Amino acid sequence: MDGVAALLAGPANVVMQLSWPPVAYGVMESKVESGRLTEHPLERFRSTFTYLAVATMGRESERRDMRRAVDEAHALVRSGPDSPVPYDAFDPELQLWVAACLYKGAEDVAHRFWGPMGDAEAEEFYRSAAPLGTTLQVRPEMWPADRAAFATYWAAGLEKVAIDPAVHRYLWDLITLRFLPAPVGRPGGALNLWLTTGFLAPEFRRAMKLPWSAIEQDRFDGAMAALALTRRPLPARLRRFPLDWFLWDFRLRSWLGRRVV
Repeated sequence: MDGVAALLAGPANVVMQLSWPPVAYGVMESKVESGRLTEHPLERFRSTFTYLAVATMGRESERRDMRRAVDEAHALVRSGPDSPVPYDAFDPELQLWVAACLYKGAEDVAHRFWGPMGDAEAEEFYRSAAPLGTTLQVRPEMWPADRAAFATYWAAGLEKVAIDPAVHRYLWDLITLRFLPAPVGRPGGALNLWLTTGFLAPEFRRAMKLPWSAIEQDRFDGAMAALALTRRPLPARLRRFPLDWFLWDFRLRSWLGRRVV
């Protein structure tokens, strides 16, 4: 777990998740105002990282509490008669895709920051990612049994990737930070676009029409390798920040009886 890596790779993971139209329109048409990234970026950032922290580092009882809290929000996320595609935030197949994207992103970051894993370690890493889905509505038996089964699932999932013009506009504003105030968004937009493109697999770059050359790939790989060198010597608690902080915040909010997402 590396908090900085999660921050840098986060926008790319959102693109991956929203590359399935039902997931995209569920987010774009959501009636949960506090969950709208373009209108409440800090609140959405807190909710997302709190979920990641609880799902990966929390106790089982805390995962149950998180599931109940997210379920309350998801109850409002259903397609209407004018929605371009049908969707339901309680659909476990859609939630499985979201969890699969989170796992793929975490695996990519782990390889970049820590190097290749042995087979046994990779399988253990994969099994440990199951709570990313089972903390929501994904039943344990739905999580592919091993990495080979996951590879088959992932290949089939890529066949469903489709980003239409409306979703493209939404994601473009996200990855170029256009939804943020100009003094913040303009300086960081180009860098965030470059980082996001670098973290995306070719299938998602093509869907987003993002150009990327071999030279850019070399630059990106070099930058991530240099960053990894600065992260590896750090104590685990420092590397995990801000994930540890969000887990602490979740526990405090729960104890105070406040809304956690």
